[in-house]
Amino acid sequence: QVQLVESGGGLVQAGGSLRLSCAASESIFSINAMGWYRQAPGKQRELVARITSGGRTNYADSAKGRFTISRDNAKNTVYLIMNSLKPEDTAVYYCNAERPWRDYWGQGTQVTVSS
Repeated sequence: QVQLVESGGGLVQAGGSLRLSCAASESIFSINAMGWYRQAPGKQRELVARITSGGRTNYADSAKGRFTISRDNAKNTVYLIMNSLKPEDTAVYYCNAERPWRDYWGQGTQVTVSS
């Protein structure tokens, strides 16, 4: 099974930037899609950005124009570059890997944006 380890979270001021990384324990080349989700306190987990094995991307409306997802198959790593961060982006961010039979999740990394 795929193990995912997120890193790169932290505390940043509004308007700042962060780069999240998700390292997979095995090749992500054949994984259908990789994604970033987030969950704020008291809210449901929501999709932030997703990238397929073919490189197609989709973003939540709140992330469009500010966040960029990318994948480096050689490094088995997926990235989420977040610019122009807002306090409402504060959440635990989770990496996700989609296989036909199940999804895999990382442990999450906290992102806190101060106003």
